[in-house]
Amino acid sequence: MILSDRDIKKAVLSKRIVITPKIDAKTQLGSCSVDLRLGRQFRVFNHSTMAYIDPTNPKLSKDMMREVNLTKGEAFILQPGDFVLATTVESISIADDLIGRLEGRSSLGRLGIVVHSTASIFEPGWNGVVVMELGNLGRMAVALYPGMRICSMTFEELSSPAQVPYSKKKTAKYAGQKTPLASRIAQEK
Repeated sequence: MILSDRDIKKAVLSKRIVITPKIDAKTQLGSCSVDLRLGRQFRVFNHSTMAYIDPTNPKLSKDMMREVNLTKGEAFILQPGDFVLATTVESISIADDLIGRLEGRSSLGRLGIVVHSTASIFEPGWNGVVVMELGNLGRMAVALYPGMRICSMTFEELSSPAQVPYSKKKTAKYAGQKTPLASRIAQEK
């Protein structure tokens, strides 16, 4: 069951959902979702230095991507066909009996901007900044500004609390992330 605005408010009050910094309910709370704002940190691919991506290479983050931090008022120009990792301003903590689901915003989708390629689920027990997989499917570059509402998150209730929430998994590669971490698939056996 997807939580309504009323239930999201209750979950925030009871700390089943913790959003830091606190959201502005007038502009960020929808009827069944919370809009999240674009942060200042991005991780971009070094296209010209790598011939291909090798997911088994443990130096993926260091060799293949670089971090970009925008200053106040600066825009990130997402070129057509580009794919970058980006953070939200907000950090989210989700109780063991809920999941979060990342969704795009229609207004940006109509410009060709997608916010995730496959990773839309934030598991029970998630804690950390939201990292989006931003892509530009359009034919024109789009300026994205830190602080703009970039995506939304819905919350769904599980039938019972997860036995092993994400924060307690030994394989949780992104728990507590504060920056747009590159893929850690090379850690998998």
